[in-house]
Amino acid sequence: MIYVSDEAKSKISTLKKESNIADSFFVRVGVVGGGCSGLSYTMDFDDEVQPTDQVFEDKGVKVVTDLKSFLYLYDTMLDFSRGLDGKGFHFVNPNATRNCGCGESFSV
Repeated sequence: MIYVSDEAKSKISTLKKESNIADSFFVRVGVVGGGCSGLSYTMDFDDEVQPTDQVFEDKGVKVVTDLKSFLYLYDTMLDFSRGLDGKGFHFVNPNATRNCGCGESFSV
């Protein structure tokens, strides 16, 4: 499962409204190679589910990831922060053994 915090849910809803994104679109998250710790997170809106995608819904937010990324994202929480430490979406990933200082990349 991939979880969504209340703050992330609110921000996703706001972004969809502000950008005129249809309700049929969902949040696609993933992991790609790169960043100072070796792996980086990706996030975007999408409306096409692929045959091997893993589909979850939490708090009314549909989250989709490819199977390979799901191996790294299992039990991860998608969160949103408005704090002084940095504003934006971030992943609270219990599988990460190391995170870079900026929080954009990780390793397992």
